[in-house]
Amino acid sequence: MKGYIQVYTGNGKGKTTAALGLALRAAGAGLKVYIGQFLKGRKYSEIKAVERFSDLLTVEQFGGKRFIIREIKKIDRKLAGEGLKRIKEIILSGSYDLVILDEINVVLHLNLLEEEEILEVIKSKPPHVELILTGRSAPARIIDAADLVTEMKMIKHYFTQGIKARKGIER
Repeated sequence: MKGYIQVYTGNGKGKTTAALGLALRAAGAGLKVYIGQFLKGRKYSEIKAVERFSDLLTVEQFGGKRFIIREIKKIDRKLAGEGLKRIKEIILSGSYDLVILDEINVVLHLNLLEEEEILEVIKSKPPHVELILTGRSAPARIIDAADLVTEMKMIKHYFTQGIKARKGIER
């Protein structure tokens, strides 16, 4: 089966959730899935769920315990670089059918990695690997390299009313 490149971007909720839904579908079909989460270093509920299917789903995180809001620290660049190195190994191994680079577009927007590095990853993927890139602010060249692009658009969100992320729903 030929693998394509998908991008889930936009300011709306649901980019990671869509990628995880595809991961679940792929695992249900017996495909091996790797999820590399950039900028995330906490054990979110989805990590706990995925751990139950460790024979088909693998997750690794390349982020610290804090959200990057304004100040980018040296450790943020180091973790992103380590993540990129690991992603290259995973993709070139040919062991996985679906590889998800969660929040990679935000990594590029924050200039933690170079766009060219991710474009090289896209070009180097084996033909059978389906590659998913998530996160707000997908760069134009990443969008151009993709076969499918979905933009999540926020129409209305209860966050604007002060509702915090809820366990099992947003985190």
